[in-house]
Amino acid sequence: MQNLTLRKKYMQATLSKLLATLAIYSQRRVITMLFLGFSAGLPFMLIFSSLSFWLREAGIDRASITLLSLTGLAFAFKFLWSPLVDKLAIPTLGKICGQRRSWLLLSQFTILSCFLLMALQDPLTNSEDTLKLMALLAVIAAFSAATQDIVIDAYRIEMAEPELQGAMAAMYIGGYRVAIITGGAGALWLATWFSGDQTGYQLTAWQSTYFVMGSLMLVGVLTTLLMPEPKRLISQATLDMEHKGAAVIAKNFPEHHIISRLVTFIYVGIVCPIWDFIKRYRWQAVVILLLIGSYRIADIVMGVIANVFYVDMGFTKSEVATISKVYGVIMTLVGAALGGFITKYIGVIKVLFIGAFMSAITNLLFAALAHIGHDTTFLIFTISLDNLSSGLAQVAFIAYLSSLTNVSYSATQYALFSSLMLLFPKLIGGGSGWIVNQIGYSHFFIFTAILGIPVLVLIIIAGRVIPPKNSNDQQVDSKNSLPIP
Repeated sequence: MQNLTLRKKYMQATLSKLLATLAIYSQRRVITMLFLGFSAGLPFMLIFSSLSFWLREAGIDRASITLLSLTGLAFAFKFLWSPLVDKLAIPTLGKICGQRRSWLLLSQFTILSCFLLMALQDPLTNSEDTLKLMALLAVIAAFSAATQDIVIDAYRIEMAEPELQGAMAAMYIGGYRVAIITGGAGALWLATWFSGDQTGYQLTAWQSTYFVMGSLMLVGVLTTLLMPEPKRLISQATLDMEHKGAAVIAKNFPEHHIISRLVTFIYVGIVCPIWDFIKRYRWQAVVILLLIGSYRIADIVMGVIANVFYVDMGFTKSEVATISKVYGVIMTLVGAALGGFITKYIGVIKVLFIGAFMSAITNLLFAALAHIGHDTTFLIFTISLDNLSSGLAQVAFIAYLSSLTNVSYSATQYALFSSLMLLFPKLIGGGSGWIVNQIGYSHFFIFTAILGIPVLVLIIIAGRVIPPKNSNDQQVDSKNSLPIP
């Protein structure tokens, strides 16, 4: 009887803990990330996917269309202007809305304007001038979308304590995935609907589609207007580092005001964020940077050649689209939600390990698929598990990166971390076709799974790294932080 009572109390305590963990998804700041994720994902598809479809239907040559993909470099090099987002205040708007919200509104209104202007264009009329204008609008939209990403990452870090970062990341990924479907398949469906019974290229259908899709950026604008500005508290040590360095610079360039301002900008915006990270983690920073640079290596390297693999295995476009867009997206959302939940429950390091382990194991399923061949059932199973592990790993990794940043440099440091995350895997992924030609698909996927083993070792080592007393000790208002001159 006593054992039964103890068991009942244990179950009640466990249930209460689970419900308390799930309750984090009902918090306003967590829900906010769902809509900001949608605002971040929508321009990505409208720039890099749907726009290509529109231009090709209009008869624009492939070479001109593929050149537009270079606008994606804005996302790869966003760390270059992230110091501006951290330190530069937007005149007037910054005073009204605050540092983060003003940058968000500026980037969102710019993206909205670009898509509405695209909706007024006709690629077939004065095609050369029109294409140049559409390319320029795409570049501006991509630059603004990358800026929006910088601000959203910084906002997420500053709005919630580390325990909530998993849930915040899960909501962000959920909103982002919904936007990917909306801006991709949704835009194609809408263009078809606007075409009615008419076949072939319909200019007004695409113009109406981009007008509607561009207007959906108002979701992000409205969210930004309704959400609070984060209160940025930074450490006195950080302030001392900035002001002492700036004083030395001013002393050495007393008569060169422009040079002094430029050097101060480089010191405050670039040197301080990097030195702050090294100073806090010392030699352990090497382990952390190695983990950041290699964590997503197994799935990113495999993902580069995934579509080529599907074609070679005889899968049709409709099969791949249906399986990846339906089962894949659903399982990514499930993985993200699961990742946010268990990150709160068992901690980010353990979830990092689980995500990395699952990513490596699912690559072995692709190796098995290479032997099996065209089998839609096994493809559904493989893609489902692969996307489940991807969603879980993304949430854990975002939460981990967020925990490493100093709130005084959240935009800059997170942008640097996220860029480093993609650099090494993308370099290896660029040679994945050559590797497959040498060893075949099965051995290639086994190779990508093996790449995940050092990552597991790094996670174990990183888990033993004792986080320093963060930059938030002896906190003061960030208004005392040295602005970029």
